[in-house]
Amino acid sequence: MANITASMVKELRERTGLGMMDCKKALSEADGDMEKAIEDLRKASGLKAAKKASRVAAEGVVLTKIADEGNYGVVIEVNSETDFVARDENFLGFADQVLQASFSDKEADAAALLASGIEDARQALVQKIGENINLRRIERLSIEGDAAGVVESYIHNNKIGVLIALRGGDAALARDIAMHIAAVNPMVIRAEDVPEDVLAKESEIYSAQAQESGKPEEIVKKMIEGRLRKFVAEISLMEQAFVKDPDTKVGKLLQEADAEVAQFVRFEVGEGIEKEEDDFAAEVAAQLAN
Repeated sequence: MANITASMVKELRERTGLGMMDCKKALSEADGDMEKAIEDLRKASGLKAAKKASRVAAEGVVLTKIADEGNYGVVIEVNSETDFVARDENFLGFADQVLQASFSDKEADAAALLASGIEDARQALVQKIGENINLRRIERLSIEGDAAGVVESYIHNNKIGVLIALRGGDAALARDIAMHIAAVNPMVIRAEDVPEDVLAKESEIYSAQAQESGKPEEIVKKMIEGRLRKFVAEISLMEQAFVKDPDTKVGKLLQEADAEVAQFVRFEVGEGIEKEEDDFAAEVAAQLAN
């Protein structure tokens, strides 16, 4: 009897979109033979042709929902394999179902939300559409208690979504800052928030570049410091030029409104997912060589 590993079950789930127990049972009955398990599942459940293991769900949508009181909001990313499916009404309906459930349950754990009943709907959609569908991530922000502030969001073409929590200010200002974050993609709120490992890595890169200039050590040191200051300013929200008024920094805009950014979350569809690049010429050459 073959040893059925967690990685085998995971691969079969990814290729079929079926539940963990179904996949584990199929692999056990097929004595660990992946292709036979897929064939058996197709016979038993009407499963369509299974996806290749290399198929990656890196398209999809980002959606947000804000409470009427403006003190709480969620942002989600739901993925599909193709942009065509990401525009399908069935897919969008499922994504909205996820959004409403995560909002009402105040649930930021994707696995927990799926386990609460969304997983059945996901599997049904996979069967209907024939593509892998994933609930990738959820984040939520809130202004707790009686604190003065607002939670707002900005969505760009369902591909980039920003959730922001301000202390002070109003919804219009929060939305403007969220739009700026969507466009410019800052790493941190303030310069002092930049992680030390990020600074160290950039310093190492600038040092190597500066050393090649052949300039004296003192000049090289100043070059590195100058480039680091510029880098930190470029990735820090407070130091960035506001997209709607480049003559004004975001920090000054907030200061004039007696407001500050408590938190922000920015989701972009597919970011960080390694997509498989199809090389048609290489594929044809490989087939001709066989």
